Amino acid sequence: MDYVTLGSTGITVNKNGFGALPIQRISTDDAVALLKKAYDNGITFFDTARMYTDIEEKIGLALSGVRNKIIIATKTTSQDVSGFWQQLETSLTLLKTDYVDIYQLHNPPFCPRPGDGSRLYEAMLEAKAQGKIRHIGITNHRIDIAREALRSGLYETIQYPFSYLAANDELDFIRECAEKNVGVLAMKALSGGLITNSAAAYAFLAQFPGVIPIWGVQHESELLEFIAYQDSPPVMDDELKRVIAQDITDLGGEFCRGCGYCMPCPAGIDISTAARMSLMLRRAPLSVWLADHWRENMHRINDCIDCGHCKTHCPYGLDAPKLLRDNWIDFQNFI
Repeated sequence: MDYVTLGSTGITVNKNGFGALPIQRISTDDAVALLKKAYDNGITFFDTARMYTDIEEKIGLALSGVRNKIIIATKTTSQDVSGFWQQLETSLTLLKTDYVDIYQLHNPPFCPRPGDGSRLYEAMLEAKAQGKIRHIGITNHRIDIAREALRSGLYETIQYPFSYLAANDELDFIRECAEKNVGVLAMKALSGGLITNSAAAYAFLAQFPGVIPIWGVQHESELLEFIAYQDSPPVMDDELKRVIAQDITDLGGEFCRGCGYCMPCPAGIDISTAARMSLMLRRAPLSVWLADHWRENMHRINDCIDCGHCKTHCPYGLDAPKLLRDNWIDFQNFI
């Protein structure tokens, strides 16, 4: 079994993080069963967030009885102190715990620092002094803010999108995190579903000792796949290297990661899926993406009012309206 130590936190867990966001889509009973199965099979790192609807409550129901044997990372979206404390107390209540192992500022548009006027970092320090949080982290989709947070020396962990589709500057960032002994929580380790070879994804991330992948899990079959890798970790052999090289050729460059920060769309377009439909059509059974639901959603692209919301809110600086139009043209070729 592969283990990872998250930088200066000293937290050591097996290299399978449970990304809980997808379990908001399933019933409480199914989610509790899935979380318990993960724990029973050696997974002890669970990542969630206050904004993920009912997930904290599900984790509390499933795992409060083994609280001292697991690591919980959650997040606050608040950009003011009163909201910070309200969200932290709500998280503690729903998680049925009196502390959070890693409390993260959730994708802020700036890097909070002491004395910046927001008092967010000061609130983190106070919460830590009270024993309500144990380690201070931050998440971001913007490489410049993530790098600023790293170099500030203020954050013990950084959660950032990281997979084998990473650009060179992102690889440099991950290496600098290791040099500065800052733990990395790798979100989007399967690039929002575009990476379909989990063995290749696992083997790639295993090369980075201070990184824990946060696998988004919704179905038992997905969980069992990653559990199997604990006893028989995939090895980076020539075949997996070929898979990765081909995916980089097919998917590398400017593409939608499906982070969802462009949403909601006033025209009702599911932007985070529609903007990468061309890729999905070529990486999954056509019957899935040509179903009536997706035909209807793709047709909504014609209702785009060019309000600019998606473009200005994309943390990767993508021209989302153009991506939507290009994907709609391609989609019509399949129908």
